[in-house]
Amino acid sequence: MELSSLLFPMLLVLLAVPLFLSARKQKRALAEQQQLLSSLEPGDRVMTTSGLYGTVADTSDETTIDIEIADGVVTTWLRQAVREKIVATDEVDEVEDEDEYDEVVETEPTTTTGSTATTASAAEVAPPLEHNTKK
Repeated sequence: MELSSLLFPMLLVLLAVPLFLSARKQKRALAEQQQLLSSLEPGDRVMTTSGLYGTVADTSDETTIDIEIADGVVTTWLRQAVREKIVATDEVDEVEDEDEYDEVVETEPTTTTGSTATTASAAEVAPPLEHNTKK
């Protein structure tokens, strides 16, 4: 009888803990997205949820944002459509230099064939297919 009386509270705990943790994760992700949207400034490179890359042109409106997608082509988007801010490669290099990572030794790519590894020097090109030829 004691086992059946403990079963219900244990089931509640087993179901409630994952729900609580997933709610916290969603809340954290929402807060990060809100912080990103509020930190956008003209000149920032962004990617929208539809995969469009552009440069922020105007952020004066609270609900919309103007994104320049080509020279002289400015489109208006909802702020929520911005998925992420794109960091330029030179900014990434500066961050890596500041962090002083261990030096990475670059090696040529290798391919493994059986038990021996060989260096991949060039890709092999297949001969062209011959269509509609009589044999």
